[in-house]
Amino acid sequence: MKNSIATALLMLSIVLGGALFVPPVHAVAAPATPIQHLVVIYDENISFDHYFATYPNALNPSGEPAFTAAPNTPAVNNLNGPLLTSNPNLVNPYRLDRSQAITCDNDNGYTAEQQAVDGGLMDKFVQATGVSTPGCSPNLVMGYYDGNTVTAMWEFAQNFVMSDNFYGTNYGGTLEGHLNLVSGDTSGAVAAPAGATTPDIANGAIVANIGSTYDDCASGAVTASMTGQNVGNLLDKAGVTWGYFQGGFAPSSVSSSGKAACASTHTQFNGTVQADYSANQNPFLFYQSTTNQHHLPPTSVANVGKQDQANHLYDLTLFFNATASGNLPAVSFLKPYKYQSGHGQYSDPLDEQTWLVNTVNYIEKLPQWSSTAIIITYDDSDGWYDHQMAPVVTPSSDPAQDALFGSSCGTLPAGAQNDQCGYGMREPFIVISPYAKQNFVDHTLTDQSSVLAFIENNWSLGRIGGHSTDVKAGSILNMFNFASPPRTGSLILNNTTGEVVSNTLGAPILPASSGPSTVTSTTTSTVSVPTTVTSISTSLATSTTTATATTTTTMVSTNEMTTTATTTATMTTTGSAPAPAQSSTSSVSTLAYAAMGVLLVVGVGVGLAVGRRRPSA
Repeated sequence: MKNSIATALLMLSIVLGGALFVPPVHAVAAPATPIQHLVVIYDENISFDHYFATYPNALNPSGEPAFTAAPNTPAVNNLNGPLLTSNPNLVNPYRLDRSQAITCDNDNGYTAEQQAVDGGLMDKFVQATGVSTPGCSPNLVMGYYDGNTVTAMWEFAQNFVMSDNFYGTNYGGTLEGHLNLVSGDTSGAVAAPAGATTPDIANGAIVANIGSTYDDCASGAVTASMTGQNVGNLLDKAGVTWGYFQGGFAPSSVSSSGKAACASTHTQFNGTVQADYSANQNPFLFYQSTTNQHHLPPTSVANVGKQDQANHLYDLTLFFNATASGNLPAVSFLKPYKYQSGHGQYSDPLDEQTWLVNTVNYIEKLPQWSSTAIIITYDDSDGWYDHQMAPVVTPSSDPAQDALFGSSCGTLPAGAQNDQCGYGMREPFIVISPYAKQNFVDHTLTDQSSVLAFIENNWSLGRIGGHSTDVKAGSILNMFNFASPPRTGSLILNNTTGEVVSNTLGAPILPASSGPSTVTSTTTSTVSVPTTVTSISTSLATSTTTATATTTTTMVSTNEMTTTATTTATMTTTGSAPAPAQSSTSSVSTLAYAAMGVLLVVGVGVGLAVGRRRPSA
């Protein structure tokens, strides 16, 4: 039958003068684990100690959300004893509270972070990554939050699983961290226009933020593109659905020539207006094979995750729009609006918490939740203090850039790439899933390319090749429990305080004992997730979507009481926004895709008819 369909489509293509693209027929491999849907939430600029310095012990002052750890919470490699009271840096670490949520932005440069680590002494953060701009003190880099501010993150760690041994693949900032997430490699960078030079590229490797050559919304006289491939290429070859959903990606306007502009904004909780879009926070735009230069929308919500004019790159609103209609791609990368990303100065932990809680609450109520995993992690540390040095896995010996051990980052092996000193700074890493271990801290050495390696392994994609660190990356499998049935139910948090609203998570399945007590209860939770739904048409769109899910949770606790809880949760998402403006070219393209769909249906019908009449060999 496949042959008859392909033959019919090929004939139709010939009749149309070759205008019809006939995609190859893929046999999609079943996932290697029970995880059929992976959602990667990639926030900005946080070191591990900045959020988890004193976990699980919070100060709990009056007037702030309280946090009390569960009994037997495991130990974490964080700050205690002399590291808090006699730190080798110029000032001791100190607690920031909710009134200090908005901070200055530190220095997270490739060289500056190596200088701060100082060969493992971890004693030069104030001098190297602290900033002294007006209104900012370099001592800020030693500040940390506890469970009274980043309450949701601590609750996620309590109820699911986190790592205390996860690092940036390299030292450095935003773009390096994003490239390593999807390719494990920052080399192969090419400056444009031809012949241009930039300090953002050293020996062909990205060492600082720069705009993409293939992005209408990028700025700067010199831009960059990447050679080689990324995980998007591997997913496409395997026929696995995927998408990168970014806040502010939808154009605020489109010129008569079809060039997009990205000027939409949101407002932080303190009233400061911030731009939504960042041109160095979408790594796929740097590869010609996976770019969506003009920020075109998909041809339909049903096509989200599939190949069309959007090329898998979407506005963040389309994740909620697509999933509300039942379409959750196998792999989704979520990038928040800048004001909710956690980045110093233009974001903060409170706005970030709202984003994280709304999104996790929403995903936990999707019908696909039982086979889903959410990863929350970060692109870089922003230079915030962390006491743990990473092992040197990718040495570099460029005296103009490297400073981990004076003027180098170890000895560069033959055939290796310079200016990729790593692993870099330690960052938070949390897995939320029905299969995630509960209140567990994983100590396995992992890095940003461990996410890449999990995707490659789970969907049998193969490896990136070149200088990619995917072949070296530690596994995150120890964070899951695939030997037992998944926990049912959900953890619903308050999107302002981060505190628990309801917890119907089943405990891990334990060996049964004779005569357990049985208690049946019913809990109803309503979760409102404010999202702006972008219409695919050119008119204004107002959408209200309500999804109701009912689950039965069996919880077995250590006192052998079995609790069965039926949870009915209603999610309502309401939003109104103008669709991204489209030039006449975009409109014609959309019509062409619609016509193509009709022709494909006709072709398939012809092929099936021919196939049925063909005698067997």
